[in-house]
Amino acid sequence: MNIDIIGAGIGGLTTAIALEQKGIKTRIFEQTKQIKEVGAGIILANNAMQVYEKLGLRKIIEENGNPISSMNITKSNLKLLSKIDLSYFEQKYNTKNIAIHRGKLQQILINQLKSTEIKTNNKLTSIIKSENGYNLNFETGKQIQSSTILGADGLNSVVRRELFPENNIRNANQVCWRGVTEYELPIKFRNELNEAWGKSERFGFVQIAENKVYWYALKSFKKNKNEFSINNLHQYFSGYNSIIKDIINSTKKKQINIAEISDLKPTNIWHKKNVCLIGDSAHATTPNMGQGACQAIEDAYVLSECLNKYEIAKAFSEYQKLRLPKAHQVVKTSWILGKIAHFSNPILIGLRNQILKLTPSSVNRKQNEQIFQLAKV
Repeated sequence: MNIDIIGAGIGGLTTAIALEQKGIKTRIFEQTKQIKEVGAGIILANNAMQVYEKLGLRKIIEENGNPISSMNITKSNLKLLSKIDLSYFEQKYNTKNIAIHRGKLQQILINQLKSTEIKTNNKLTSIIKSENGYNLNFETGKQIQSSTILGADGLNSVVRRELFPENNIRNANQVCWRGVTEYELPIKFRNELNEAWGKSERFGFVQIAENKVYWYALKSFKKNKNEFSINNLHQYFSGYNSIIKDIINSTKKKQINIAEISDLKPTNIWHKKNVCLIGDSAHATTPNMGQGACQAIEDAYVLSECLNKYEIAKAFSEYQKLRLPKAHQVVKTSWILGKIAHFSNPILIGLRNQILKLTPSSVNRKQNEQIFQLAKV
């Protein structure tokens, strides 16, 4: 069996590693000319780290990241509203939640590949069905024949556009800034993710390495993201805790990425003949639960197990059956959470904050139990 993976992101690389370990040959086609250590941070929640434990990568990832034992929602002054204690899940699954630089994780994954070739500077433009499979057409003019394709090419997937046209990308009308900065957090914050909720905006930060902080900031917009300028970022969050203001001020502007927040409206068809979608190509989610990459990593594990057990058509069908309900639940919950976090009405904000404070820890634990449990293949 030979499988072509479109996209060398976290999902595509993890899938290639998992398939390699099953003795299945893969090629990866990546649109960028060179894979560099760029991007911001990422939190690998317990479900993702369970997969990496199975793939033998837990230790090296832990060594290159920072363990996170609680996730907190706070007011803009960092006064606690809700706390999810992750130590229970650490003990249950014997894995930690790890915050790490996305580029560092990508490099770790690339280094694990033994036989898979990553073909860079190959931006897919179209797919044409042929007698023996599919012809992949690239921007360079190159055409390659493929028998089996995995679309791991993200929210704006060309594979999905070409072969699964019935889908809709939804804009959340929120702009997101992400950055990494050299900053020494107070000790109490070094093993926590904190997300401060304000009025139509929020700010999150987490340590990803010694004296290195990954942060993200989101703000609702009415017409387009150009309503907001990176030069005014410090003003947008001027009413927040001094730590948040210091993090913003310590970040070089060239280290800040800006993007609109979108997701893929849940779709029930992830595979067609010898083509299958994984990760954001199948179920792109808003980042409000920190599960985007984690769900792609779960896809990699489940799909590799299915391909090891069944012939291709059956494997793709079983993979979708096992993964679709949970992935869609994440997409839906994350979308709703993003709207709640950006309330602008003071009465609704007060009610929301009161509910967060009064929600028992057992309820939070039960919700995370469902997220962290892997499918049995």
